Amino acid sequence: MDRFAEFRALHRPGDPFVLPNAWDLASAAALAAAGFRAIGTTSLGVAAAAGKPDAEGATRAETVRSARGMAWLDALVTVDVEGGFGEGPEGVGALAAELAAAGAAGINLEDGRGTGLADPAEQCALIRAVKEAAPALFVNARTDTHWLPGAGHAEQTLDRALAYQDAGADGLFVPGLPGAAGVEALAGRVGLPLNVLHRPGGPSLRALAEAGAARVSSGSLPFRAAIGAAVRAARGIAADRPVPDGPPPSYAEAQALAGLYRAGRDRTGGSGPRSGIVGA
Repeated sequence: MDRFAEFRALHRPGDPFVLPNAWDLASAAALAAAGFRAIGTTSLGVAAAAGKPDAEGATRAETVRSARGMAWLDALVTVDVEGGFGEGPEGVGALAAELAAAGAAGINLEDGRGTGLADPAEQCALIRAVKEAAPALFVNARTDTHWLPGAGHAEQTLDRALAYQDAGADGLFVPGLPGAAGVEALAGRVGLPLNVLHRPGGPSLRALAEAGAARVSSGSLPFRAAIGAAVRAARGIAADRPVPDGPPPSYAEAQALAGLYRAGRDRTGGSGPRSGIVGA
């Protein structure tokens, strides 16, 4: 089974897989080593780690660079490309082809544009361009109708979902859906596997499964949690207190993460990310 078919097969409504989101090569390697078969990127994490803003189309180069590195891992990688980094259909199609050739199995493509939403026809044109340029790449069409503030956005969810489905999207991502009931209502009306965002204090994984979710993403939570843990550790040292959150990975364990990339290069003979392991 090639990486595209394997990634597609993970999406089983009612039996969702958890997709953790990495922000650099070390975090991706750690998640792969922990047993996660598929890993996404978080645009916030990639942008913040580069000292750039999220969702403003500023991190195309960093996103591609991260994806190329992560593709050496023995894991399936899906890449958050925001809204396409401000490029039109031709540019977004070229980006999709570049990521597919680099070893990615999928992308997230969102319709949020700053404080508003893209015109549905514009977003459909981007989705069609991706599917023409990289037909096997899994396009997870994200709509921010429940994520961005604004009157009338939520009412557009179903219409946008159906339009993106008709344009060729392979999955639908609706962060901020209100509870398991909202997930169930949408999953029952759209013929695409539904991706939802984990929210602390929100529905459990079991409840989301029963509602029909096919994928549950961590979003930027691991990145934000890592920042919080780093600050707590530093404050603990400064206050001469034990470092909280339990023992971190040892130096040797952290150093060993780089070996996962070397192993990927060894498997492919250095010919390209994962090219010797799965079909392109």
